[in-house]
Amino acid sequence: MTEGPTTGPVPSRPDRLRLALAAACLVLSPGPGRAAPPAVALVVCAPGYPGSTAEAQPAMDALAAATVAAAGWAPGALTAVYHETERAGLARLAEPDAALALVPLPFWLQQREALGLVPQLQAIPLGGEAAEAWSLVVAASAGSRPGDLAGYEILSLAGYAPRFVRGPALGSWGELPGGLTITFSPAVLSGLRRASSGAKVAVLLDGAEAKALPTLPYAAKLKVVTRSRPLAAAVLCAVGKRLPPARLAELVKALRSLDSQPDGGGALAGVRLARFVSADQQALAAARAAFDRVKE
Repeated sequence: MTEGPTTGPVPSRPDRLRLALAAACLVLSPGPGRAAPPAVALVVCAPGYPGSTAEAQPAMDALAAATVAAAGWAPGALTAVYHETERAGLARLAEPDAALALVPLPFWLQQREALGLVPQLQAIPLGGEAAEAWSLVVAASAGSRPGDLAGYEILSLAGYAPRFVRGPALGSWGELPGGLTITFSPAVLSGLRRASSGAKVAVLLDGAEAKALPTLPYAAKLKVVTRSRPLAAAVLCAVGKRLPPARLAELVKALRSLDSQPDGGGALAGVRLARFVSADQQALAAARAAFDRVKE
C-alpha cells in the first residue's frame, strides 16, 4: 500500500491572516543591523523677530510632531528649533542633522551659497501673503529721491543683509548714495520716531510693519518714498543634500498639506503661519539676480 505525501493541518483563515501580518512585519521592520533613519532637524531662524529659543520650543515641538504625523514618520524623527539671532541660527544650521531651514528672504539670499540652501516651499504668515512689499519710510519733510538719502542711516530688520536692502528691496527705486549706512535694527518704532522728528534716518519696513504704520500717533510726520515689488516673506529650504531625495519629498509633501491635517492648523498657528505653498522659483531667481548685482 503506497502512502500519499505527508501534509499538516491547513491553517484557518484567521491564522492565515495572522501569519501574513507577521511576515509583513518581518519585511518592514529594520531588524538587526538595519537601524531606523536618524532624526533630522528643522531650523527656523528669523533675526530680530520676537521670541526666544526657549519661549518658542513648545510651539516648535508641536510643529515637528504634526509634520511627522502628516509624513507618516515615527514620532521624534523630526525635531524643530527657533533662533532669533543670525549667529545662533548659523551655528545650528552648521550641525549635520539640520536638514531643513525656514528663514526670511534676506537670510536666504545672504546665506544660500555658504549653506547650500535650496528653496522648496514658501511660508504664508498668519494674516499675510506668501509675498510682501518692503516700504522705505522717511520724514514727511524729507526728499523723495535716492540721492536725497546722502548722509542717512537706513534701519531695518533686514539690515544684516545690506545687499538685500540695496538690491531686491530698493534697487528698482535707484542707486543709493555711497555714504549711506545700513544698520540691522529690530527697534523700528524708535527709528520711526527719530525719523518723524527730522533726524537723517530712514526705516525699511516689512509687510506687517508697513501695515501698522498708519496707526502710529506720529504717522502724519512720515511718508513712504518707495515700495519694492512683492518678495517672498519666508522660504523653506533643504540644507544641502543632508536628506535623501525620497525623505525630503515626504517632508515637503507633509508640510505642504499641514494646514489640512487634524493637528496641523493649530501647529502652524503656534508659529504664526497660515500654511506652506509651492516656492515661486521665478520670483526667487529675480530676487537672487537683484541681490547678486549689488557689489560687496
